[in-house]
Amino acid sequence: MLTTAERVSALIKEKGYKQRAIAEKAGFEPRDFSNLLNGRKTFKSEYICPICKALGITPNELFGFVDRK
Repeated sequence: MLTTAERVSALIKEKGYKQRAIAEKAGFEPRDFSNLLNGRKTFKSEYICPICKALGITPNELFGFVDRK
């Protein structure tokens, strides 16, 4: 099972985004965002919404929950 940081990294690659652009859009300094994604900084719950917004996804999508209608 992937960590949240690994999921975010995978989505950045999958969507073809630049890590720096997502970092800035989510309100992080690029170095801090890199440290977060590489496990050198603790991933806090309050980071989820800004990162999801920057990626254009919902938290449910980040964690792999499928909307079943």
